[in-house]
Amino acid sequence: MNGTSGLETATLGGGCFWCIEAVFQELEGVHEVISGYAGGARPNPTYQLVCSGATGHAEVVQVHFDPAVIGYRDLLDVFFAVHDPTQFNRQGHDVGSQYRSVIFWHDQTQRAEAQAAIRSIDAAGELGAPVVTELAPLEAFYPAEAYHQEYFRNNPGQPYCQAVVAPKVGKTRKLFAAKLKGKGVGK
Repeated sequence: MNGTSGLETATLGGGCFWCIEAVFQELEGVHEVISGYAGGARPNPTYQLVCSGATGHAEVVQVHFDPAVIGYRDLLDVFFAVHDPTQFNRQGHDVGSQYRSVIFWHDQTQRAEAQAAIRSIDAAGELGAPVVTELAPLEAFYPAEAYHQEYFRNNPGQPYCQAVVAPKVGKTRKLFAAKLKGKGVGK
């Protein structure tokens, strides 16, 4: 896995990147979360192009994390808990391939862990439908425009943030309380 200073990187898409970014920023061991685009054919896409569906990119986040504090599988557990991996090319009212559930793996270990997580979820049968999360190797990641970074932190009163992002953050705080910043290992 790639990273500096012992950090590793996960690249995940589960609907609007504002939601996923806000969730992962809460977790102990996560050093940085960058909203961006991956999985499309056009280099250096813009938000407007991605939203048109013409580029094939998904809205994703890159999570830079310390595996000594939080593991990749822990990140996947959170990822699958805060979005609906059974919806194809949508999350709630956000519709289009840019909102697909996708894991862009960085190496074969991440690929195997993601496959195992999906098998486990499907075997449990608790979602009522099979997981449709796409698995693909990361070929390129393009950071989103600056105004998308830390969107929820900077715009908590924005209606979409109140209606969609805040409930996902709340769910994370409830389900993964032991993994939150300030509550983790050694605290």
